[in-house]
Amino acid sequence: MTPQSCYHCGLPVPAGTDWTLEIQGEPRAMCCPGCLAVATAICDGGLARFYQYRTKSAIRPEAPEQASLAVYDLPEVQADYVETIDDNRQIRLLIGGITCTACAWLIENHLSKLPGVVDVRVNVTSHRALITWNPESLKLSELLEELQQIGYDPRPVSDEAIRQLRDQENRRFLQRLGIAGLGMMQAGMVAIGLYAGAFQGMEPEWQNFLRWVSFIIALPVVLFSAYPFFRAAWYSLRQGHLIMDVPVSLAIILGFSASCWATVTRTGEVYFDSIAMFTFFLLLGRYFEMRVRHRNDMRAESLGQLLPVTARRLNGNKEETIPVKLLLPGNLIRVAAGETIPCDGEITEGVSSVIEAVLTGEQMPVGKSPGDVVSAGTVNSENPLRIRVSAVGHQTRLSAILQLVEKARSDKPAAVAMADRVAGYFVAAVLVVSALVAFWWWQHQPEEAIWVVLSVLVVTCPCALSLATPAAIAVATGELRQRGFLISRSRMLEVLSQVDRVVFDKTGTLTLGDLSVVEVIELADQKESDVLAIAATLEQDSRHPIARAFAGIEVTDRGTDVVQEVGSGISATIKGNCFAIGQPDYISRLFDLPMPAMPPVDAGQLPLLLAEQSRPLAWIILQDQLRSGAASAIQQLTAQGLETVLLSGDRVAAVENMATKLGIQQWFGQQSPAAKLDWVNRCQQAGHRVLMVGDGINDVPVLSGADASVALGDASDFARIHADSILLSGNLNTLPEVIGLARRTRQIIRQNLTWALLYNLLALPLAAAGMIPPWAAAIGMSASSLLVVGNALRLSRRGDVPMMCSQQPCFAT
Repeated sequence: MTPQSCYHCGLPVPAGTDWTLEIQGEPRAMCCPGCLAVATAICDGGLARFYQYRTKSAIRPEAPEQASLAVYDLPEVQADYVETIDDNRQIRLLIGGITCTACAWLIENHLSKLPGVVDVRVNVTSHRALITWNPESLKLSELLEELQQIGYDPRPVSDEAIRQLRDQENRRFLQRLGIAGLGMMQAGMVAIGLYAGAFQGMEPEWQNFLRWVSFIIALPVVLFSAYPFFRAAWYSLRQGHLIMDVPVSLAIILGFSASCWATVTRTGEVYFDSIAMFTFFLLLGRYFEMRVRHRNDMRAESLGQLLPVTARRLNGNKEETIPVKLLLPGNLIRVAAGETIPCDGEITEGVSSVIEAVLTGEQMPVGKSPGDVVSAGTVNSENPLRIRVSAVGHQTRLSAILQLVEKARSDKPAAVAMADRVAGYFVAAVLVVSALVAFWWWQHQPEEAIWVVLSVLVVTCPCALSLATPAAIAVATGELRQRGFLISRSRMLEVLSQVDRVVFDKTGTLTLGDLSVVEVIELADQKESDVLAIAATLEQDSRHPIARAFAGIEVTDRGTDVVQEVGSGISATIKGNCFAIGQPDYISRLFDLPMPAMPPVDAGQLPLLLAEQSRPLAWIILQDQLRSGAASAIQQLTAQGLETVLLSGDRVAAVENMATKLGIQQWFGQQSPAAKLDWVNRCQQAGHRVLMVGDGINDVPVLSGADASVALGDASDFARIHADSILLSGNLNTLPEVIGLARRTRQIIRQNLTWALLYNLLALPLAAAGMIPPWAAAIGMSASSLLVVGNALRLSRRGDVPMMCSQQPCFAT
């Protein structure tokens, strides 16, 4: 008697046991208490439909007591895997046991019902889940236990786990490709015998024998090598979608079924060799596509592999080697010449130069001395340094860059989504056309109908159409990352290729924002040292570039009731008296004081008024320096046909002088954040596409409101968060290169889309007319896809990217 199978995992139910559960109105047998517990949890959560939707049996779970998950609640363990987002936590998990899309549905629905779970996203292809939860309501161990209770094996994502998954995908692909290649060659050899027999004559017994040999050779090709096509097609049809694998699968199934029928009945023709051949060429094309995807993934992940495993921590006169993850803010470490800096920190001893290519894309070393800040992942190139740790692990600047890279990779541009939708309609059209072609040939030449339909299904598969946009965007994004330009929102490339106005902030953007005090003009009985001490006290907690001019002044007091008016000034109470520093009109408005006469200043200098509540105290004159590459960047942008604009909160005279010096066409001074945003909105209403380049908190509204935005690498954290991209190097000469590459990308996309559509329009009538055999159709489709990918790869060669591209729109709008 055949033993009963477990309803959950499919394994035999041991004799003499009685683990049953009523599911959807019927008693279901289970093989063990673990499966019973999992099935009970699924049904109690109202998710019994999982068993209706699944395509495979679940994996048998381990007993819950075998898993010790409490360790994941320890802060030192979570530091390696968990990110903090506002008051919530976020973790990426690799989930073992996922077998189909129903698993993703089950996990998302089950976890979403738990108190404290904010968001769950499961990727069936990569077996990854991105989960956001509130730690006050739910522990990480409890979340992992919930996944175990419904039959899955969760583990935090690590570099090693990702590499294993990629290696496994590559190995399995090579296995499928090898079987298909071997089958193609062997089936081809047998087919030569059959073709020779058709011309020279062959005994029916030998002909039938060779057909059965072809069947045996083609069987593993269809069942093993072509399995990914069938699986993807089946999942998409279950979800009500049409993808490119649907016509491919249909072609393989029809061709193989017709050949099997011809072999069994000894009538008609067999196509086993053609099936094996176009399965091989389809797999070969996708293998090359996979290798390109893996290469881009590894380029992104290589940033995270730059940090050393250990560091030398100084403890008094002793030096100890410890794991980097055990470093704490405030620790002192020593970094020898030639070593990678393991953390963010400040140099306390030593003078050297540091290569910051990993952050900025610039290979030239940057001089560093005591007091300078260094970042994790950069390389100390000359002399030993002592560094005081300020941030480790997920808190470093390098980690923030990696998070932005991951965010950009998981985002889907509008152009890609549009291509996916078009491809779906195209597949539907292909199926309709194939049915019409089959009907016509069946009426006129039924013996040729099968292979003609196979050719139509294969030759018109929209692989190239679906690859046209994402391949180009992926390569361009990776190339920009190599140049020190990091895209955090995928729409950035599309918009960059269409902008016609580039708007700059002044202080900290076109200038270094590295202001210094050049003159103090006393207006009361205050000494210069007292004036500077008051100003430094007011600015000590500000992140504005102006505050850095007072950073080296010793502060003995601390202000209270600090109020900063963005773009105008700052006020605070010091020892019971109210002081303020900022724009003259701000001081006059705040304290209702008459404005003292403006001192004569040179172009590019910034006068600030320092005042007490009852009287003005002094004019403080600051001087800024022009940022490297600003003049040449403006010149190149103008040559690209772009209109440049300067919007600044600074004095009108200083803004005019800066615009004249750089050749900027339009300029506006004394602009508040609201006025900047209003100006950009008016431009947008007039039909212009605006790119905003800024660096400060006061730029956040206009960075968010512009069509596209760039924050500089040394910008405030708030500005970087709200910008679409970050110019890590701070070199404005990169900006025209980026716009040129964006325009080149849209040209490549248009070329790819044009080729994909023309190929299908030309190949379809030829295949429908019976002029293209199935194996040639497979070669044509694969070659079309590889041509699209190869064309996109041209973007990674700098010499192939003209920086002065024409400004004709190519993205659909």
